[in-house]
Amino acid sequence: MTALLIFMSLHGMSLHGLALLAQTPSMLLAQSPAPAAAPSRATLLGQSPNATLGQSLSAPQAQSPNVPQAQSPDELPAQLLGLKRVFVDRLTGGETAAQMRDLLISSLQGARLFILTENADRADAFLRGASEDLIYTDAFQSSEGINAHVGDSDNSSVGTSTRFNGAGGGASRSAGRSLNMGIGENESSSVKERKHEALATVRIVNKDGDVIWSTTQESNGAKFRGASADVADKITRQLAIDVDKLRRTGPNPKN
Repeated sequence: MTALLIFMSLHGMSLHGLALLAQTPSMLLAQSPAPAAAPSRATLLGQSPNATLGQSLSAPQAQSPNVPQAQSPDELPAQLLGLKRVFVDRLTGGETAAQMRDLLISSLQGARLFILTENADRADAFLRGASEDLIYTDAFQSSEGINAHVGDSDNSSVGTSTRFNGAGGGASRSAGRSLNMGIGENESSSVKERKHEALATVRIVNKDGDVIWSTTQESNGAKFRGASADVADKITRQLAIDVDKLRRTGPNPKN
């Protein structure tokens, strides 16, 4: 009691203030909000893991704008109609591949299906492939012969001699036969033929690396042009036919 009076006198506290100080902890505890109840084990166990997985799978997935959408093989040839500039790349093959490239550029330029450019950065698609131009000689040899020989020989000789009292006589007989026949014929021929053959297989590839058109052509030479020029002309004609077919039937014809 004495210690309490000394504490009150040091702090200038009255009996009413001491009563309020005694009630402060209980008032603070009464005014503080009750802590949230932790979820029970039954609640945690009642939630199905498949529900959480289903919610995550049902959520829409954000697609990256940089990923190109896949195209079906039937849609690729229709890109021929949208080509504006094509770059004819170097062809692989023998020494005549460079000549075949120049012939292709000249033939395609005459068809005017699209613009041919020497700047690969401005091209919408690229024409690539391989070619071969061969000059060789075919040799043919044949030999035919008939030979027949027949021979027959027969020779006979008979002699008789008689002598009596100094007189004599004789007789002689001789016969001969001979037959010979021979037939012979022999014929041989050698033919050498110079041939010129050219072959090219080309494809048109878009910027994504997808092949949208391809063809293979070969020729032994035409009446008024060589084999390589004829192959270049056949490639251009085939491309023009396919482009015209797409224009008439549409990009996705219905069967």
